[in-house]
Amino acid sequence: MAEVLLFHHALGLTDGCLAFADDLRSAGHTVHTPDLFKGERFASVDHGVAHAEAIGFGAILERGRLAAEALPAELAYVGFSLGVMPAQMLAQTRPGARAAVLVHAAVALDEFGGTWPAGVPLQLHTMADDEWGDAEVARALAAAIPEAELYLYPGDRHLFTDRGTDDHDPAAAALVLDRVVDLLGRLD
Repeated sequence: MAEVLLFHHALGLTDGCLAFADDLRSAGHTVHTPDLFKGERFASVDHGVAHAEAIGFGAILERGRLAAEALPAELAYVGFSLGVMPAQMLAQTRPGARAAVLVHAAVALDEFGGTWPAGVPLQLHTMADDEWGDAEVARALAAAIPEAELYLYPGDRHLFTDRGTDDHDPAAAALVLDRVVDLLGRLD
């Protein structure tokens, strides 16, 4: 089974993020969930993003890098919204990446060097009309990376996989989980 490093979204390491990690563990995977916000949680994406801006996105990336440093190189990286940044950075720049899953957001390929490692599968999951979801960036990544699978879900909710948010969409969240479990299963 795969070893996964999962990065939370701007609300912090919420119960919903932890539940998704537990679902992956139930499927047989080892999942690490570092807290990039050092225990802080936020009631809104705006407040969480403001916190991230205050500590600096560079600090978020460094915290993600440090979390990975203590783990084996052969990881699958999963990022939710804000957590997409360290997940994508590590997938693109840390040798040994097995896969990357970007949920609720995407970052331009050139942000972390402009190339994607050959043979590393990528899944992108966002709602088509989510103003935070970077659907156009996700489309561009999918077009540029042969190993990419793009899943656009109908709607405009942002954190639709997090069971503890008003944005939660159970049907779409279940599809994300099924598709991620399938991808991780293919890594064996």
